[in-house]
Amino acid sequence: MPYADLHVHTTRSDGALELAEVPDAARRAGVAVVALTDHDRLQPFDEPAIERDGIRIVHGIELRVETDAGQRVDLLGYGIEPTADLEATTERIQRNRIERGRAIVDRVEDRLDVDLGVTVDDGFGRPHVARAIDTHPETEYDYEGAFDHLIGNDGPCFVPRELPSFEHGRQVLGEAGRLVSLAHPFRYPDPEAALELTSELDAVERYYPYGRAVDSNRVDRAIERYGLLATGGTDAHEHELGASGLSEAEYRRLGLEN
Repeated sequence: MPYADLHVHTTRSDGALELAEVPDAARRAGVAVVALTDHDRLQPFDEPAIERDGIRIVHGIELRVETDAGQRVDLLGYGIEPTADLEATTERIQRNRIERGRAIVDRVEDRLDVDLGVTVDDGFGRPHVARAIDTHPETEYDYEGAFDHLIGNDGPCFVPRELPSFEHGRQVLGEAGRLVSLAHPFRYPDPEAALELTSELDAVERYYPYGRAVDSNRVDRAIERYGLLATGGTDAHEHELGASGLSEAEYRRLGLEN
């Protein structure tokens, strides 16, 4: 059971948890520290961390960026104190997210000849579309099937996003936060190239519930080679936390308590 779950999404992006529900979810999982890492969105507080009902809540963000080689990866920023540059970056991304979300919904509705009944606003992402497809009585796809057959990266209803560069993302997160980590390295088409990016970061997500066997030794070698810290978390989009994370000693090494 982890002490800290440092990868959790709320309703500010594509998660199911409200901010007010996070302490109870953490207690159910036996977790003392939660980092809220909503996609491309800042939290509704400016402090690097707050205390709510005995749970420490770290201000985090998950920012998708694109490398010079064209690979899209996610950066996790922790201990965020919003800057003008980061706010401008997230606002620009959210405008594009809304445009892209509307385009995806239109494609799905045209293809399936249904009305999904979704509202596309700040924080909207493909999981919102997948949930709407899953619960619609006139569609044949469940949540995973929606991604597999419709809105996944190779799907007929996919619409790409406009992303900041890796360098820009690393810079704005580094200026606003205390720690920048590469998220889930084995979820990318080229994990080795993704791990090479950690030479310019502070940390890498060492603990993550992939649901399949991965060679964690490759992450350990990157940690040793580049002197990285280890982060970890559930990547929670529903109500259950604590599937992965850090021990108390590992969390203390991050220096997020100062």
